[in-house]
Parts: sequence; C-alpha cells; structure tokens
Amino acid sequence: MAKLLLWNETSVTEFILLGFSKSHKVQLLLFVLFLLVYLLTLAGNSLLLITVSAERSLQTPMYFFLGNLSFLEICYTTNIFPRMLASFVAEGKSISFSGCMAQFYLFGSLGGAECLLLSMMSYDRYLAICSPLRYAAVMSKGMCLSLAAASWIGGFVVTLVTILFMSSLTFCGPNEIDHFFCDFSPLLKLACSDTTVFEKVAFFFSSTLTLVPFLLTMVSYIYILSAILKRPSTARSQKAISTCSSHLIVVTTFYGTLIVMYVVPAADHSLDLNKVFSVFYTMLTPMVNPLIYSLRNREVREALKRVVGRKFVSCWKEKSGKM
Repeated sequence: MAKLLLWNETSVTEFILLGFSKSHKVQLLLFVLFLLVYLLTLAGNSLLLITVSAERSLQTPMYFFLGNLSFLEICYTTNIFPRMLASFVAEGKSISFSGCMAQFYLFGSLGGAECLLLSMMSYDRYLAICSPLRYAAVMSKGMCLSLAAASWIGGFVVTLVTILFMSSLTFCGPNEIDHFFCDFSPLLKLACSDTTVFEKVAFFFSSTLTLVPFLLTMVSYIYILSAILKRPSTARSQKAISTCSSHLIVVTTFYGTLIVMYVVPAADHSLDLNKVFSVFYTMLTPMVNPLIYSLRNREVREALKRVVGRKFVSCWKEKSGKM
C-alpha cells in the first residue's frame, strides 16, 4: 500500500514540451513559418486528393494509392502541427499524459502506414511495368482496397503493441520533453522503470514497419529499372521513368529523413540538431509529396487544370446569376 501511495504521489500526469526556443521573438517567427508550412501541406494534399477523386482519367490503382497517401499526410501533420503552433502563442506548453500517448500512437501508426503504403505503390508500379498483361487482372478494385486497408490496419495494429508498453512504464519525473511533440526517444528518457525489454520489443516492431517495406520497395525498383533498361527508348518508357522517379523521390526523402533521425543521436549530436532532422521528417516530406507528384506528372497537372477550371466556371456562373 505504501508503494502504491508513493507511486500515486510521484506519477507524472502531464508533460512539458520545451519546443525550439524560449525567445518570444523566435517563437513568433517559427509560428509564422510553420503555419505557412502547415497551410501549404493541407492545401497541396487536399487539392491532390480532390483532383484524384473528381477526375475519371485518374481512376486507376496508381492514383488511388496516391489519394490514400495525400489523406494520410493530412492526418499525419494535423496530429502534430496544431498542438505545436498553439505552444508558440500560448503560455502553457503542457500536454496531458493521455494526450501525449495519443499523439505518439497516431504519429507511429500513421508513419508505419505510410511505409506500408509506399511499398504497395512500388508493387503497383512493378506489376504495371514488369507484368503489363497481368496488371489489370491482379490490380483489381478489390485488390487495391485490400492493399490500402492492409497498410492502414497494419500501421495502427503494430503500433498498438508499442503504445501499450509505453503507457505501462512509470514516469515519476522530471516531466520536461526536450522536443516539439511526443516522440519515442524523448519519452523513453523520462521513464523511471526498466525499459530494456520494451526497447527490444519496440525495435522489432519498428523494424517490421520500416525495414521490411523499405527492402520490398527497393527490390521492386531494381526489377523496374532492369525492365525499363532492357526496352528501347520510347515515349512510353520515358513516361514510366518519370512516374517511377517521382515515387522514388518520395521514398528516398521519406526514408532518408527517417534514417538520419534515428542514426544521428547515436553519433552524439545535440538535441537541437535532432529537432531539425525531426522537422524534415515530420513537415518537409508531407509538404513536398503533392508537389513532386503534381509537378512531375503531366496527367495530374492536366487534371488539376480541369478541376480548377470547372470550379472557376461554376463560381463565375453562380456569381453572374446573383447579379
């Protein structure tokens, strides 16, 4: 009983997110900068999602997965940005224990789902380029829905094990997280209980969600590159290279920042530098994804023009009717 009372007295009920800087001027500058990044991310991914949904010419497996990716990026950034932006302009930087666990769970789940979704997209391109005669039969509507559902469910189910272990740890103080959101490593440093077993479990499940999809994606692109190089240079081959290069840029950016984020701390870099890498991982990739796909893909650009044009004409007719 005495131990239980002591635990209740010292148990952490909230965390303090220290963020980037204590300077008021710097915080205001960061607020404007990150608000702009957040709005661009929402606008780019929302516009791409609407375009893919509205245009019949984009009702294909590749763009179906792209729409899923855009929706995922909207959820991913919304999990972090609003709380971070509020901390720049509000005096209180605290987040409840349950709120912190929820943010960490969503962050891990959506990140894992993105890894799986990117591997599904690479498999789609592999079939389209290496087995074009089987593509329509294999990548049916039901198969696309199954692969997308597996990506989402896999990310949330696998991360559930990690969050159950994390929430069972004892946090008895200090409660200051030297980060701008509830991430794995900063939280683990605050735990008072033994984390040896948990770290091994977390490493296993995180590897399942990152390393395995990454290897599958790389294998798919090795086959894709080999198939393209064996063909004579044609307009169709150039289109395949352009489409796959866009996907490969997204994959490289995503995994590149992920690797840097988790390798750099081992090299004994400062916490401030780790925050900078986290910015690239959590903010830059979601913002540039729609730019890469829309600017490098002619079909998307043309469909986007048609959607915007129809919207402009509709608004103009509505305005003329009222006049």
